[in-house]
Formats: sequence, structure tokens, C-alpha cells
Amino acid sequence: MKRLIVFMFLMILSVTFSACNKKQGETKKEEGKKRTEKVAEKKTPKKKYILKFSHVVSENTPKGKAAKFFEKRLEELSKGRIDVQVYPNSQLYKDSAVLKALKMNTVQMACPSFSKFGKIVPQLALFDLPFLFRDIDHLHRVQDSEVGAKLKKMVEAKGFIALDFWDNNFKQLTSSKKALLNPEDAKGQKFRIMSSKVLEAQFKVLGANPQMMPFSEVYSALQQGVIDGQENTISNIYTKKFYEVQKYMTLSNHGYLGYLVVMSKKFYDSLPEDLQKAVKQAMKEATAKERIWADELNKENLKKIEEYAQKTKKLTIYTLTDEQKKKWREAVSKIYPEFYDNSKIGKDLIQGAVSTK
Repeated sequence: MKRLIVFMFLMILSVTFSACNKKQGETKKEEGKKRTEKVAEKKTPKKKYILKFSHVVSENTPKGKAAKFFEKRLEELSKGRIDVQVYPNSQLYKDSAVLKALKMNTVQMACPSFSKFGKIVPQLALFDLPFLFRDIDHLHRVQDSEVGAKLKKMVEAKGFIALDFWDNNFKQLTSSKKALLNPEDAKGQKFRIMSSKVLEAQFKVLGANPQMMPFSEVYSALQQGVIDGQENTISNIYTKKFYEVQKYMTLSNHGYLGYLVVMSKKFYDSLPEDLQKAVKQAMKEATAKERIWADELNKENLKKIEEYAQKTKKLTIYTLTDEQKKKWREAVSKIYPEFYDNSKIGKDLIQGAVSTK
């Protein structure tokens, strides 16, 4: 009996020892496999990508600074796997040609003004509608809302990746003929507009004469009296010195000029998911910075124009009161229904913007 017990005990020890050896062998095999995978990973570095970002302004503008911020931030987030190369001042393409270049993936990112999308996504003319936005915060809430998301989807349906909206700022009115304090003051005056059905309707409903003209010709046209006035952002009025050839400027904040940052779909789709997330995160941070810089520049340039006006007495600056704004809004909002058709802007987008809190 004792011999049987001893025999059984030895058998149990043998089986246990054998199982332990097998487990240790499997563990060592698994560790060896992981070491092999790590070595292979080191020998096969992750793919790197080159991203060319083309824009048309200088590096010290809000858009230019935001592009450089995006470059630095994305390279950090991607740990160097995406090499961002920013080309300012139309070094690669003008805005009129960059959308075609994005389709061909000869450039990977751009930031054209909304007007450059006019033929392919006319709904972006939403931002041209006068007195649609109560203030800059309301505008940003609209851009960040379902309205902004719908506009981005429309752009993406045309073969681009719509990343985010960047600011120039609100537009103001200037004239050499008469101060623009009430809607009827615009009657009979000739105003330069960029190509836009909305802006054409805006001035016509006021009894004014809209005249389409390239931006580069505006200063001389104002100087020579070919046109009486124009609408533009403070930064554009300052940098192009329009205030030198105008007698009156009204701070109306009636319309908006902005940009849409877009990416080549072919490039974006080639990125792995982690790098796509890095692109969106870097863009989110760059957009927040750009909005701040655009607002700061607007205030700085307005201060310089005010100093010019005070020193020379050649320019008088007015700010619309709430009551005057109400009159302008009532006068120009009559054109909104003209753009309710979905092939133009769309009633849902217009009413969505108005109702955004």
C-alpha cells in the first residue's frame, strides 16, 4: 500500500513538472515573438507624409500665423510623421486655381475665401447675407453648429475635406459722397462689390448701384470717383488705404468675410486614422488662435484709422446705434426670401442661422 501511495505521488509530481515546463516554454516563445515584432517594427519605420499648405497672404496676418501654428502643432501631434510645408503669398497657387490643385493632390491644403466656392457650393453665400449675424460670437456659434456642419458636408460632396472656418472679420461701409447712417443714405450711390448675387441684391434693395470690380482696382476707382463707396473689413480698408480716399466710414458690421480651410480628399484618405485625428486636433487649436488674432488685428487697424481721422480731419467715423441697425436690418432682410431656394442658399440654412442662440 505504501508503495502504491509513493508511486501515485511521484506520478503527480511528474505531471505537474511537465505542465510547468510546457507553460514556461510557451511564455518564452511568446516573449521571443514580441521581441521579433519589435525588431521588425524598428527595421520598418512608419510611413511619413508631406503636406503642402498654400495660401495667398503674408505670414504676419491672422491667416498666415494660424497656418504656421498648424504646421508646428501637427508636426508635434504626428511625432514628425507629417511634414507640413506652408507656402504664403501665392507662392504655389492663387485662390482662383488652388481648388483644382487640391483635386489633383498637387497641394494638400488651402484656405480660400468663401467667394471662391461660389460656383460649386453657392450655399456658402449665407455669410454674405447682410445683418444676419448679431455679433462675432453669434457668427462663430453658427459656424460651429449644425448649420456649419451642413455647409461642410456640401463642400465634401464636391470632393474636398472641409476642416474649419477662419475669420477675416465683419465688413464696414465707406463713402465719399454721404455718411451712411440710415438705409436711405445709400440710395443713388455707386458701391463696389465682389462677385456675389447676395451683395448685388443687398445694394439694389437700398436703391444703390452695385458695381462688380476686382479688389486690386478699388483704390484707384475710389480715388477717381468711378465709384462712391465700398464695403470691406477694417483690415482690408487699412492695408489698402481706402480710408485715404473716402470721407465717411460707418462701423456697421453688416456682413462677414471669411475663409474655409480645405484639404485634398486623396491626401486625407491616405492617412491612417491616428493621423486624421491629429489633423483635426491641430486644426481645432489653430482655429481658436486664428479667431483671436483676427479680432486683435481688426482692433489694432481700427485704432490706426481713428488716429488718421483725428489727425487729418479728412475722415469721419460713425458707429450705428441699435435703432439704426434695426432700420438697416429691416431694409435689407427683405432679400432673404430670394435665396430660400436650395440651389442658392436654402431656407433651412438661413432660418437655422437666425435661430442659433
